[in-house]
Amino acid sequence: MSYNTLKCLDFYSFCLFFRSQTKGPSEEYIPEADGIIESNYDGVVDAFDDMNLREDLLRGIYAYGFEKPSAIQQRAILPCIAGRDVIAQAQSGTGKTATFSIAILEKLDLSNNNTQALVLAPTRELAQQIQKVVLALGDYLGAQCHACIGGTLVREDMRKLESGAHVVVGTPGRVHDMINRRALNTKDIKMFVLDEADEMLSRGFKDQIYDVFRFMPSDIQVILLSATMPSDVLEVTQRFMRDPVRILVKKEELTLEGIRQFYVQVEREEWKLDTLCDLYETLTITQAVIFCNTRRKVDWLTEKMSSRDFTVSAMHGDMNQNERDLIMREFRSGSSRVLITTDLLARGIDVQQVSLVINYDLPANRENYIHR
Repeated sequence: MSYNTLKCLDFYSFCLFFRSQTKGPSEEYIPEADGIIESNYDGVVDAFDDMNLREDLLRGIYAYGFEKPSAIQQRAILPCIAGRDVIAQAQSGTGKTATFSIAILEKLDLSNNNTQALVLAPTRELAQQIQKVVLALGDYLGAQCHACIGGTLVREDMRKLESGAHVVVGTPGRVHDMINRRALNTKDIKMFVLDEADEMLSRGFKDQIYDVFRFMPSDIQVILLSATMPSDVLEVTQRFMRDPVRILVKKEELTLEGIRQFYVQVEREEWKLDTLCDLYETLTITQAVIFCNTRRKVDWLTEKMSSRDFTVSAMHGDMNQNERDLIMREFRSGSSRVLITTDLLARGIDVQQVSLVINYDLPANRENYIHR
């Protein structure tokens, strides 16, 4: 069932996903009309043991639970380690975070405490998740990683950066602020990663991203990861990347067969709440995420369900960082089972226990439907 099929249904339809519990300057280049790049690299390495990685990094990879590299990891890790600029196009949940994290950790000079890799992400939650992955994979290396995100104390960021962090991951606004305050020294940065680049640019971070680029060394290696390739992402690749390796993981190569999709056609908007509550009472839910299109709708739905004695939690961008951190901790630990949210959580956030995703509102575009 495609996104376009859903759009052709009654306006008030909403859809559900069930997920099984398995883990699963360059030359001008114009992509296909639907924003899909063409690969120019076909190297594939089927095992982490064949990538000639540091022994302590391999220990971290296997301790984290990885057994075999995913499709994007098989293709992109080695070009990243080799120092090539890399454009990688793949959907969320395909292993992109570990791809650039492994490459960063392999290339770190651990005797140098200065920042050597910078990662930008569109949301605070994704930045924190990337930090956790880097620290976990680099545990046996002793790698230090700090997350610079809005909503936290500026002086705490400055203190952490002064004490040294091999890798800094953050949101564009806070990272730009730390550079302007001279708290983040960019002279030793060798790798600059833009994760979920299309989402960052769609959120209005273009000027801040371009300003951060101005502070990077002239020979900086750029790695860009994106689910789609709209014109503003292509502009970044053309302005700041040199002869990039282009890697596309096609949809048929993704291991997403554990997802089953259903839709419920509701004739009137006001009947959606009753339908949702009926589903809530009928289904056995391990953990679920309910997506709404606006922060106001999140608050409204949370209040309505709570008034009917359903236990739910909510999260959106208007909440302060401490609230958001607490809600995510409770949801990850399982103490909170149903989370109502906006597209804030649609990109890159991995909670393995989630067995059900409900689109209370159908998203405005196909890309967000896929990411949800």
